[in-house]
Amino acid sequence: MSTAAQNGYRRLGFGPLSRRIHGRSFVLCTLLALLVATLAFLAAPLGSHEAGVRDLLTVLFAPIEATGQSHAIIREFRLPRIILAVTSGAMLGLSGAAMQSLTRNGLADPGLLGVREGAGLAVIGLMLFFPSANLSLRPLVGMAGGLASALIVVAIARDLSRMRFVLVGIGLSWLMSAALSVILTTSDIRDVQTAMVWLAGSLNAASWEIVPIELVSMLAGAAILFLTSAAADAALLGDQAATGLGVRLRRLSILRFTAPVLLTAVCVACVGSLGFVGLIAPHMARLAIRGGQTALLAGSALFGAALVLIADSIGRLAFAPLQLPAGIVLSIVGVPVLLLLLWKRRNLL
Repeated sequence: MSTAAQNGYRRLGFGPLSRRIHGRSFVLCTLLALLVATLAFLAAPLGSHEAGVRDLLTVLFAPIEATGQSHAIIREFRLPRIILAVTSGAMLGLSGAAMQSLTRNGLADPGLLGVREGAGLAVIGLMLFFPSANLSLRPLVGMAGGLASALIVVAIARDLSRMRFVLVGIGLSWLMSAALSVILTTSDIRDVQTAMVWLAGSLNAASWEIVPIELVSMLAGAAILFLTSAAADAALLGDQAATGLGVRLRRLSILRFTAPVLLTAVCVACVGSLGFVGLIAPHMARLAIRGGQTALLAGSALFGAALVLIADSIGRLAFAPLQLPAGIVLSIVGVPVLLLLLWKRRNLL
């Protein structure tokens, strides 16, 4: 028996697409995926207008017969909202895991590096100054703003592996938040109200028009990260060892930096600011799931999906018929976690 097999690893896949998967990690990820699916199934019928499980099953498996009001509410409002919650959480979880591995810093999250604020500032500018712009332009504008912010942070910090990288990102985030506040306070109050609800990370305006944009972006970003996961494992051994194993470090760094930035920017452009998911989900995955980058990415995506889905469900149901944006619920949980992580790393600042 090989050493890998003795350590619980099995090869899964076909030919060049195969990967070594840790048996325990695979089981835990499968159970976590089932948990997310169960949460989504339970959340769909619930809301200010109660619907039954039978209504949900009719919408899913017999759409021709789904003609009632409950069916319409589930199909047109709750299903796209749940799908966006799951995909948004997965995108942010993937982004956080990739960024923390690239920078070797447990505090590195695209949301803390100015990416979220940069994308938000760009999208808010589009909403306020070009209100008639097509909805499909938001992801493109958000990606441009998020990528520009990330490049500014890299140019100033010059080193991705030091705490200075995170501190510069936080400083740029504050600067962009101030710029965003200036824009909002000088704009028409009717436009500002819509922008503020979106900026708080509310999925209340979820629609089927946005779902394909997020799904395509998530699949593209996830493909880049999972296909480079083996090289990322080698990179963690050190530059010399990785180079000796044939890893092109420059190309790897570009791919694993660009993918999480774009994932975060598209997520912000579609559903608004959902903070701390990319920070918390990878830490939860490390605690629960063993294995290399593949297991970490899968676990972070699933934990992120669960976090956003639970936060949105709490905000949607706890104060019904009023709805609390998911971003606010996540901030209530995320701020204490961030302070705890900063306290643990206080000697490195």
